[in-house]
Amino acid sequence: MAKVGLVWFDQDFRIDDNPSLIKAAIECDQLICVACFDPQNLLPNRYGLTGFSENRLRFFKQSIQELEQNLRNYGQQLLIAHEQPLSLLIDLVNRYQVCTVYRQRSFGYYENGVWQDLQQRVSQLVVEVSDAHTLFDSQQLTDVLNHFPKHFTQFRHQVEGLRVNVPLSPPDKLPGPPLLDWGYAFNNKLLLADDNNRDIQTAFVGGETQARLHLNSYFSGSLPKQYKSVRDQLDGWDNSTKFSPWLSNGCLSVRQIYSALKAYQTRNGRDESSDWIFFELLWREFFQWNAYIHSAKLFRFRGLKSRPPLTSFYAERFQKWCKGNTPYPLVNASMNQLSRTGYISNRARQIVASCLVNELDLDWRFGAAYFEQQLLDYDVAVNWGNWQYLAGVGADPRGQRHFNLEKQAQLFDPEGDYVKQWQGQKTLSCLDSVDAADWPLYLPD
Repeated sequence: MAKVGLVWFDQDFRIDDNPSLIKAAIECDQLICVACFDPQNLLPNRYGLTGFSENRLRFFKQSIQELEQNLRNYGQQLLIAHEQPLSLLIDLVNRYQVCTVYRQRSFGYYENGVWQDLQQRVSQLVVEVSDAHTLFDSQQLTDVLNHFPKHFTQFRHQVEGLRVNVPLSPPDKLPGPPLLDWGYAFNNKLLLADDNNRDIQTAFVGGETQARLHLNSYFSGSLPKQYKSVRDQLDGWDNSTKFSPWLSNGCLSVRQIYSALKAYQTRNGRDESSDWIFFELLWREFFQWNAYIHSAKLFRFRGLKSRPPLTSFYAERFQKWCKGNTPYPLVNASMNQLSRTGYISNRARQIVASCLVNELDLDWRFGAAYFEQQLLDYDVAVNWGNWQYLAGVGADPRGQRHFNLEKQAQLFDPEGDYVKQWQGQKTLSCLDSVDAADWPLYLPD
């Protein structure tokens, strides 16, 4: 009897360096390749926001469509389902007598819940998990994970000397799919709106090809040598690596970035600036395993702490923050750039997050949920971990971080060019039009 395997693509939309796909190609006679877009992502969540903005949907669509084409070149078919993952997996496993599912490790609490439920409902199913989303395999981190460090510095000292595996080459061939007779249609157009006529203001295009082109371009010149000195700039394509959108969708693996960095340093020599890129990759690594260990605590108001922060929720303030209509021009400009492009710099993210928590006194989770909706490079572990860090309920030993917005403007936008470009000029004279009980606030003439 033919061994039927299923490869579940989720944040690994690539053929290169994909251990799940390669292992399945070796072990299976027939192979089903599946990606799923959960329709819940388009419905309001507990924060009143959807999981995907138009920009994020577009990038996701581009990424998955290229994966579909690349698999077709192998004689395979990518089944793209607009369905809830658990019911889809159970139906596929039972319908085609799938004996093994191959997937990469998930780091989100809700994503891992799907796999736990699946194993309980289909107990005979084998699930092969690969560590394709991180620099290190879980086996390398046994001691670290058993006693997970509270802070990044401790984590870095424990892992920075570990070996990083070389990226895997793509498979030579793939088993073909079984004869598919699906009960209800897969939708390889993802049921997403056509965006041909949209005014797109971003340089990011999803897919493995664009990811590889950008990786090669970045390490072909002198940009790594200036990374540390320019990484805090508010704007500019060359002022940061810009790997994160492709990395978050898995069009590019973190080990491919590390390999390209080491090759660059072999050609050009090591220096503090290019070493800082590895430092940033270790930060990402820390947040992945931090989310894995702390699970649902990543979404708690009090986070990893025993006490909740002294913030609340004011609907009007939150809407003004989202729409870039606060008394703070630098914040407005950053929020306008985010909504139009799906991307802002790391410095801008810290500035607007500090504003939400410290100036507007808002529940940090609403900011994290808005970033989840908007960011092309949304990653559950990095996004929610960073928000906890800034709000003082995460892994930061210093506690809550409060940025002086006027000083930030002087340091990073002294001429006001960024504010002008993204139309962040102050237009709001009063932050609140109602009080805490929703009574109107009447201001003197």
